[in-house]
Amino acid sequence: MHHFSVCVSSKTCILEICLAWDPSQMFDIMHLTASDAPPAGPSLSGQPSWCVCANCREMPSDLERKCCGQQQQQHCISRLPHMGAYILQEGVLRLARRIWTDIQAVPDAVEAGESNRQFRYAAYRQFVVWQYGALGQGHRVVIPSCCVWTIRDRFPDPHGQYQGCVPQR
Repeated sequence: MHHFSVCVSSKTCILEICLAWDPSQMFDIMHLTASDAPPAGPSLSGQPSWCVCANCREMPSDLERKCCGQQQQQHCISRLPHMGAYILQEGVLRLARRIWTDIQAVPDAVEAGESNRQFRYAAYRQFVVWQYGALGQGHRVVIPSCCVWTIRDRFPDPHGQYQGCVPQR
């Protein structure tokens, strides 16, 4: 339980308390307060036409062509400090992987050279829990391209081979 003795009546303080309890609410707030920027379209930097945040890369399927929707590049989910803290830190991912394998009752068999793949999968799971909560077995969501590529850049496949989003089974 958090105890806050500072100005609880101030809107700013209340907002800070809410965000401390659930940091993912920041994205809803940013979406509600975003300025009316022009719709996405072709850009000079080669960004896909469906990208709004200017951090996405082309994806192999229509299903995976999803942007975080933040209309200012610096507000892109993939660029926020929480992404680095919750999704890209190896220590956090090791713990998340250990918890996941315990819950699933499967061994954490990591073969030589498999650590980046294991970190990527753990990061994808962490992202989903961070943004959507625990979805349960068989329920899937598409992670925005900007975030997928941030994870892939941090934990690359040595051959550049990625499975991509597997539709719900």
